[in-house]
Amino acid sequence: MNHGLHPSFWAALSGWFVAQTIKMVCCLVESKRLDFSYMVSTGGMPSAHSAMASALATSLGLCQGFDSAIFALGVAFAVVVMFDAQSVRKAAGEQAKLLNQIVDELLHTHRFSETKLKELLGHTRFEVFMGMLTGIAAAFAAFRYIHP
Repeated sequence: MNHGLHPSFWAALSGWFVAQTIKMVCCLVESKRLDFSYMVSTGGMPSAHSAMASALATSLGLCQGFDSAIFALGVAFAVVVMFDAQSVRKAAGEQAKLLNQIVDELLHTHRFSETKLKELLGHTRFEVFMGMLTGIAAAFAAFRYIHP
């Protein structure tokens, strides 16, 4: 009996880790500096939430069968996560951007707090799609190297 964590856990973690690492490497290429804060940041390309959720769903399909109830549950979870990433969280980011513009304008005319809201919360559809592909690839890799 295997007492380790299920391969789907490792696939999901791999999907998230690969996506966050891609963000950090893209930042390194653009800015010529290594910024480890990208490993825990939200937003950006690819979507780590989408990568993790799609890696989990893919791994569940590989382990339990693509006709299993648990795979269907994993797909439903991934769809909700990806929809949230590209719509609800994106809208929250747009609101943060607008509020930050208002704060900037008030700072120039009145005394006001300089606290800024985090604007990069959500993802474009392309970022979500790329996150999904990243997750699927990570799940296949994890399944190949981790599955007993």
